[in-house]
Amino acid sequence: MPTPLDYERMLRGAALRVTRPRVAVLSAVHEHPHADTDSIITAVRAGLGGVSHQAVYDVLRALTSAGLLRRIEPQGSVARYEARVGDNHHHVVCRSCGAIADVDCAVGSTPCLTASHDHGFTIDEAEVVYWGLCPACSTATSS
Repeated sequence: MPTPLDYERMLRGAALRVTRPRVAVLSAVHEHPHADTDSIITAVRAGLGGVSHQAVYDVLRALTSAGLLRRIEPQGSVARYEARVGDNHHHVVCRSCGAIADVDCAVGSTPCLTASHDHGFTIDEAEVVYWGLCPACSTATSS
């Protein structure tokens, strides 16, 4: 888990000013992968006290634009944020409880980046979402 000093380095490396809300949001997302905005706000407020919703939204937007966070929004879900950036990983989502986990892209060649027809686009990323039931929901369903 990164330290506050690591978060400061990340911000400076992205040419962003180091502020307490930015450090707190980075920390919250690292500690709670795939968290929604309300969960991030709760975590940030636990560490900083009174921080407005808008301030957290603004920080999330800035950190996502700078490439320090990734915003994902599985169908039927609110936006979620993760700190795992810079790779082409995917997600698996539980249809029942909404739990989300990372799934690494295929090893070796990247078949998910080879579209059957690219329509002239230069493709640099593919988003794949796997759907199913998490272990807890699978057990509850079969009981």
